[in-house]
Amino acid sequence: MKNRILRYLKYILLTILIVVPVVLLIGYYIGARVHYGDNPLALNWNNEGPYIFINNDSVLNINYIKGNEDDGFYLKQKDYPIDSLITAKCYYPIDSTSFDFPITTHFETPKSVYNDGNTILAISDIESNFKTFRDFLINSNVIDGDLNWTFGNGHLVLVGDFIDRGYFTTQVLWFIYKLEHEAEKHGGFVHYIIGNHELKMMHGNYGSTDPKYYDIASLLGKQQVELYDSRSLIGKWLASKNAIELINGNLFVHGGIHPDFGNSKLNIAEINQIVRLNYYRPFKPENNRIEEELFISTDTGPCWYRGYFKDDLTQGQIDLGLDKFNAKSVIVGHTIQPKVNRQYYGKVIGIDVQHPNDDHKLWPEGKSEGLLIEGNKYYRVFDSGEKEEI
Repeated sequence: MKNRILRYLKYILLTILIVVPVVLLIGYYIGARVHYGDNPLALNWNNEGPYIFINNDSVLNINYIKGNEDDGFYLKQKDYPIDSLITAKCYYPIDSTSFDFPITTHFETPKSVYNDGNTILAISDIESNFKTFRDFLINSNVIDGDLNWTFGNGHLVLVGDFIDRGYFTTQVLWFIYKLEHEAEKHGGFVHYIIGNHELKMMHGNYGSTDPKYYDIASLLGKQQVELYDSRSLIGKWLASKNAIELINGNLFVHGGIHPDFGNSKLNIAEINQIVRLNYYRPFKPENNRIEEELFISTDTGPCWYRGYFKDDLTQGQIDLGLDKFNAKSVIVGHTIQPKVNRQYYGKVIGIDVQHPNDDHKLWPEGKSEGLLIEGNKYYRVFDSGEKEEI
């Protein structure tokens, strides 16, 4: 009996020794991570904000959250005439970082095509992780330690999904807003390409959103959808952005370019216009919108398409989408890669990797990567700032 029990235990142990490594390998391959704790400093909401709303097209209503969970939260609130010169401050509680930025209410739609030959740095899918984003930019010499723009006339391209899921959506959005303003003064550009999670936030789809923002909306006396609608300053700014841009012959799009784009008569600016008009309109098939559906569908739209990594595409289909826009490559996020890499003879570059998380303790932790383009050379950029040609 004793021998039988020992033999049984031995089989169980051997099974565990075989199964556990296999499960871990599969999990690592598909990008799974173990959540084993949280950073308590993330729960500090004192100075959270600003949350800015436009009232009657004439008043800016600026709000900050004050207080704590033990003593209670309250609003610090002030109204300004809409044409006031205002400097706002955003605070990040994990390491007490803060940054200032001027408030403007006029947002122009960016161009869809750029051709100046200047350096490009692209990164995607930050998912509200402010520290991860900030540190990568510092180590890549895009900003200095005081968070000031140092990238000159370069192009910083943010390839979608910079918000949602994480705890610091507000900080990430205002940081991009600040950098965009500073880059412009130095002849540079910040290109914020809309991804499917930006769309979800504008659509009011909060299935992936941290519950923090439901509570924040409640403290503000608003519905969650109002945090990013057209009466929210940051929502108005977000809705001005493009879904596709061509920069120095490289297409930047969060999901990808469906091969059927190659049969369309529309140019990039016209496609962007169609997508923008639907930022606050969740997709639903309609008979009278068949031509538009290619660009706004959750299967084929540029913010959603996963075909480069999920479908069995031919090189000819890849070329069809690129040739349509006179592009030599397409850079995408959306679908997690083990590392920044080139596929389809170098014409498709995937840059979505597992980044570190600001508020959750995860294993494996993740390492940020980005893409640097200098002329006709493409580099995988590490979180240390080092690079290797790909």
